Amino acid sequence: MKLYNSLSRKIEEFKPLAPPKVSFYACGPTVYDYTHIGHLRTYTNDDVLRRTLSSVGFDLNYVMNITDVGHLTGDDDSGEDKLEKKAKGTKQTVWEVAKFYTDFFEKSIKALNILLPTTFIKATDHIEDMITLVKKLEEKGFAYVTKEAVYFDTTKFSSYGKLSGQKLDDKIQKSRDEIHIDSEKKHPADFALWFKKQGRFADHAMSWDSPWGEGFPGWHIECSAMSMKYLGETIDIHAGGIDHLPVHHENEIAQSEAATGKTFVHYWFHNDFLLVDGKKMSKSLNNFYTLEDIQKKGINPLALRLLYLQTHYRKQMNFTWESAQAANLALKNLRDQVIALKNQQDRTSLSEEKLAKNDEYKNKFYEALSNDLQTPQALAVVWEVLKSNIPSTDKLDLLYDFDQVLGLGLSEVKTEELPPHIFDLQKKINEARKQKDFELSDKLRKEIQDQGYKVEDTPTGTVVKK
Repeated sequence: MKLYNSLSRKIEEFKPLAPPKVSFYACGPTVYDYTHIGHLRTYTNDDVLRRTLSSVGFDLNYVMNITDVGHLTGDDDSGEDKLEKKAKGTKQTVWEVAKFYTDFFEKSIKALNILLPTTFIKATDHIEDMITLVKKLEEKGFAYVTKEAVYFDTTKFSSYGKLSGQKLDDKIQKSRDEIHIDSEKKHPADFALWFKKQGRFADHAMSWDSPWGEGFPGWHIECSAMSMKYLGETIDIHAGGIDHLPVHHENEIAQSEAATGKTFVHYWFHNDFLLVDGKKMSKSLNNFYTLEDIQKKGINPLALRLLYLQTHYRKQMNFTWESAQAANLALKNLRDQVIALKNQQDRTSLSEEKLAKNDEYKNKFYEALSNDLQTPQALAVVWEVLKSNIPSTDKLDLLYDFDQVLGLGLSEVKTEELPPHIFDLQKKINEARKQKDFELSDKLRKEIQDQGYKVEDTPTGTVVKK
């Protein structure tokens, strides 16, 4: 298995710390707004990586967090808490906001057949773990206290910037023009580990006691504390969107490695952006879409998953309604062919040549995925199998095997219960087509249609529906 590592900026052989066990942490959503199709692309790709690793023999412990406190509107600690801001705008409590959008997130990922994490955790359930980590950083001289907050001193961590490639001076220069700057902050690039409940946060609805006074955690410390609690001080894979790379993940590395003296993450897995009609998705451009918007257009959620798989995770993807409709048709075609295969039970004794062909398809599929998750190439193998001349039952076995990774729900596709005489006519059509007796197949087709059924031809056989 080979993966691109954002830290080394190259594709590397994947070697977990304690094979076959793999520790995998994914940055989950901040639950202040609807999960949109850009988020869903990231979580789908994370899911495909997880499924691929499992399919090639690894035993995963997959942890995902829910950020329900401490994520500010500015990455430099200058803005408002996102949940607080949403609560004020909707006249709800922050707890109500967090629950509503957490439920929406779970509903969305389930619809896309994204497997739930092994461990699904909320930031607000782990405040003591965060306080313990901040105390450790303070004791080691990496943190300092101001009237407003506890900060991480970035100049004390010599390799700060190693993930993004940005120098500390560049980050300092970029930070100078931001909205709110704590006058006691030693360096503009320093980031908050703990906010005190005073000043601009005097009325903050979420707060906990701490050695530095009542307050709440910064966003960055949350992921470090939670990932280390469940996966240990060094983890194999950390996943997230590419927008997390320059600040959030950079800060996670700094505070984690400063606290433990160990490498925090061995492989950083980042998904690139999703554009809509070539533009950044935003509510102001009226191109902000959720799964509900997709479904209102009559598009199956799994068609959206199929659409995501057609673009490599490290490339920007451009969403259009035309591409979504095309993916919906492709999914329907795929499901129809699965139905046709299920209606044919023609497993035969396979020659060595055909057995080798089956293995060849399987090898091509997993080789594509094992080469930095080349999902477009893996999908191409699926269509190759459907066009091949191997027996239908063996095609079905391969498709079900592949779908353990692709997650398109092919094994759950149900054939309609046809009356025995219609089913017999369907089998005769398939036999006639194999013999290239198209006159007979057309006659049988008309006989079925005259009885109120729809007949569709697919490359793998004829499908009959009520």
